[in-house]
This record gives sequence, structure tokens and C-alpha cells, in this order.
Amino acid sequence: MNIKITSDSTCDLSKELLDRYDISLIPLYIMKNGKAYRDGVDITPADIFSYVEKTGDFCTTAAVNTFDYIKFFERFSAKYDAVIHINLGSGFSVCHTNAAAAAKVFKNVFVVDSKNLSSGQGLVALEAAKLAASGLDAEALCRQLDGVIDRVETSFLIDRLDYIFKGGRCSLATALGANILHLRTCVEVSTGVMQVTKKYRGAFESAVETYVRDKLQGRDDLVLDRIFITHPAASQKAVAAARDAIGRYAAFGEIAETKAGCTISCHCGPRTLGILFIRK
Repeated sequence: MNIKITSDSTCDLSKELLDRYDISLIPLYIMKNGKAYRDGVDITPADIFSYVEKTGDFCTTAAVNTFDYIKFFERFSAKYDAVIHINLGSGFSVCHTNAAAAAKVFKNVFVVDSKNLSSGQGLVALEAAKLAASGLDAEALCRQLDGVIDRVETSFLIDRLDYIFKGGRCSLATALGANILHLRTCVEVSTGVMQVTKKYRGAFESAVETYVRDKLQGRDDLVLDRIFITHPAASQKAVAAARDAIGRYAAFGEIAETKAGCTISCHCGPRTLGILFIRK
């Protein structure tokens, strides 16, 4: 079958990977000062961070509506035997609900709840593209993806919690406690929702090394094809610390650095860094 893979802009894959695997994206919306902007089209993470620093106000996010999904799927449904859309996890947004409603208009559009976000969602999209290239039909491909989704490990180390608090992802007490104590907070996706799991003391760059060690050391259940280092605007020192630590604790074939898009940036802020991979 000739299958087209699509995804939401929240998958945070680089242009190089999107082009290599022929994955097309639909942007979520960023609300800034009462006006809607399309993620990665009309607004960038740098625009968001600049706005927050200058005004003290925070941007918010809005899901893709059903009509937008219908128009998006129309672009591909007539050209391909099937379209498989990888959604931002349903625990984070109504995007999946809206996309599923839109898919009912078509006979050959399938939507998949990634139960994930950022390049964790991106890993699911890449697996879908590889399975599509292998010649599987759409229904078999979706069944195969079900076995991948729950094996994706997504976590981020966050330097400041005001962004995530304003986005409604952690309590005020957690935010204040971490900021007062100068703690770096680890959040991870578990069963399709984001949870605070651990806090690290010290400078962000040194905390990155310990965070990577905690995630990778002594494990024999890692799929070693690829690991993502994903961040909106972390320092190169922090990225280098993550890359060096990954090399010490696991022999991944590819360590891919990707930039988080506007949706993730709205909730996590600039000094956020995560490692994302698949386990066996």
C-alpha cells in the first residue's frame, strides 16, 4: 500500500527527518496576547520566550479543531491508499478526539493516539513511516504501532517551573518549592500523562548528567537505534553534557538533537532538556 504518515506539530521532529521519512505536519495554535498563531508557521519558540521576558505574560496553546483536520486530511486521502495520523497524546489535548471525528469523513484515514508528546510522539511517527515503507497495510501497521507506543520513554529536565505551572501541568506548591530550593525538576510521560518524578540539586548542566545517568545506566532493555536530545533553547554546554553522558551509559547508533517547537516551549520554558528513546 501507498501510505502517507502525518502528525501534529508537537512531534518536534527536525526538517531533515520529516523530509527523509516524508512526514507532513499540521500545526497546533499558540495564543499570544489574545491572537492565535500557528505553531512553527507564524511563531517560533524564540518569539514566545521574548514575549514572556518583556511582558511577564505567558502564551497558551489551543488544539487543532475538527474542521482543520478535515481540510488537512483532504490533501492526502485522494492521493494515497491510506493516511495514518499520529496525534499528540489524548491525555494532553483534545487533538486526538478532533482528529478521530475528522477521520470519519474519510474511508482511508486512520488516527493513532501516541499517548506521548514532543519527540516521544516523533518516535512513534518515525516507526509508522518505517512500517509503511515495509509494505504493511494500514490496519496491520496500526496494530504494530500499538506495540511500540507503550515502549517509548519520554522525560524532560526543567530548569524553571513558572512555564509549566502557567500551563496547568503542576501545582503551585510544587513550583514554589522547586524554585525556592533551586531544584531542577524531572517530568516524564507515564500512562499517557505527565508526572513530576524527581528533583535534582545544583547547576542545570550538572543536573543533566545525573538525570541521563538515572535514565540509562545499567539497562539492557534499550532499543539502541536512536535517542533524541530535545530542547527549546538549552545551552550548548547542557546539550554537550547530555551527549557525553549518553555515550558513557549506552551505545546508541544515533544521538539526534532536535529543537522543541512552540507548543512544548509554552509549557516548559527555554532551559528544558529531555532524552527520549524506545525500550525493547
